[in-house]
Amino acid sequence: MKSLGLLLFLLVFPLSSLKATQLLIPMDESQTNHLKAYGIAYWTLENGVLIEWLLNYKGGAFLMPHLTHLERELKIRGVRYQVLTDGQVSAIKREISNPEVNMEVIQLEKAPKIAVYTPPNKQPWDDAVTLVLEYAEIKYDKIYDSAIVMGLLPKYDWLHLHHEDFTGQYGKFYSSANYQEWYREQVRVAETNARQLGFKKVSQLKLAVAKNLKNFVVGGGFLFTMCSGTDSYDIALSAEGLDICEIMFDGDPADKSAPSKLDFSKTFAFHDFTLYPDPYLYEYSNLDATDLRNTGTVAEEDDFFTLFDFSAKWDVVPTMLTQCHTNTIKGFMGQTTDFRKTYVKPGVLILGENKSIGTVKYIHGEYGQGMWTFYGGHDPEDYQHLVGDPPTDLNLHPNSPGYRLILNNILFPAAKKKKRKT
Repeated sequence: MKSLGLLLFLLVFPLSSLKATQLLIPMDESQTNHLKAYGIAYWTLENGVLIEWLLNYKGGAFLMPHLTHLERELKIRGVRYQVLTDGQVSAIKREISNPEVNMEVIQLEKAPKIAVYTPPNKQPWDDAVTLVLEYAEIKYDKIYDSAIVMGLLPKYDWLHLHHEDFTGQYGKFYSSANYQEWYREQVRVAETNARQLGFKKVSQLKLAVAKNLKNFVVGGGFLFTMCSGTDSYDIALSAEGLDICEIMFDGDPADKSAPSKLDFSKTFAFHDFTLYPDPYLYEYSNLDATDLRNTGTVAEEDDFFTLFDFSAKWDVVPTMLTQCHTNTIKGFMGQTTDFRKTYVKPGVLILGENKSIGTVKYIHGEYGQGMWTFYGGHDPEDYQHLVGDPPTDLNLHPNSPGYRLILNNILFPAAKKKKRKT
């Protein structure tokens, strides 16, 4: 089927020149629109054409056949590219193959089938991943609790979790928003949804969803989440069988001994953290380091995180996930901004951290046959996004390094999975 797809694509999109056989999309500072470039790469794979990802070469450049309609699409979307001859391509690959050079060529084979776990009433700008998918023109399906409980996850390769609260505490907005219409509507929809799916409590439904997501990863799926979809997910897994929700959330008191009974063996990323059971406190646990910003420990102008530099020939997956035109990226807040390093499990791979305050922003791990990635914060181009704030206009941020990290996660499942070497 791949060969047939490629043949049909070449018939429709003929080679524009016999001498100029390849298109190089640079991803360094020279690129006019990094975010749209990922969309082009995805679109090309979707049409059955294999492409190559040149890790650490010009910021993680893409190399693809010189097809007339592909070149036209690059022009339409405003993505900078270069036309290369066979000789130029060979020279680049010789440079990359040098064992002394930290570069690698990875073939991308098939566009992953993408889903976003998101409430049906949410708008694209409520979530950075959905926003950048729309901007980059990458196709995705929206799914929610019913689809997951009914077992539809195996049809997808890659799943993003909207900044959800998997603990059943409605984001712990009770103190500040329980009289506001948006909050009451959120509660009404969640409770109705739980009843329709056969659950007495929202927390029980969210736990069932979390366990299905875990099985998705075990079976070979790729899971990505940001903001509160990170810590609240692991908290829900660790609290299986315990009631950590107070009466205003689920109609009965929480188990006061629950915080001491958490099972950290069930989590992906975190261990040894302490729950904050107070329903009036806008925080789940001591995992999150948002308080360092709220108390002035870290000022916005000093808030940055640094990407690790991995061996492209040795650690292929983390290298793909950290492709960027800069190693230092400005921080951004969220309900969960970043994670205190002391509570990250020893086997978790740290991709980006803020060493000065002891926090990690971007982490990755393997579980079963699949992989997961957690990325702290809400919107890479809106330092402190508040409820009701206007959407970020990505036309103003086409070269956003923070958004590039999201799109790395969308593309890397297109490569043949390789285990990290030890």
